[in-house]
Amino acid sequence: MPTPTFAPAFVACLIAVFSGCATVTRGSEDVLEIETKPAGAQVQTSNGMSCLTTPCALKMKRKSEIVVDINKTGCKPVRVNVTHRTAGGGSAAIAGNILVGGIIGLGVDAATGASQELVPNPVKVELECRRR
Repeated sequence: MPTPTFAPAFVACLIAVFSGCATVTRGSEDVLEIETKPAGAQVQTSNGMSCLTTPCALKMKRKSEIVVDINKTGCKPVRVNVTHRTAGGGSAAIAGNILVGGIIGLGVDAATGASQELVPNPVKVELECRRR
């Protein structure tokens, strides 16, 4: 019985479709979630973003390196460093770029930071507040 000659081409197409570059599948921005206990704190980031009250979410570049300052009246201020790392989904997209021969896609992902994710995310902080 003859084997189909289109099988290798079909498999290559499936790989190309399901391993698209991270820039297309994930985008270059992420949402940083900030939660505090108690809620209602103000947030200011070193890249100029802010929230009037927690919990909140800020959309920023996946390859951001920022400092998050959290303040609430009657509580000690808290500073959290947020950085980035290669995400699980980002690794798969990088592998897909390599398998499919997408050196251009690999370069685009590196430039946009699409293969990255913000850490920690969410930022969860328990504030030390004075008792009333």
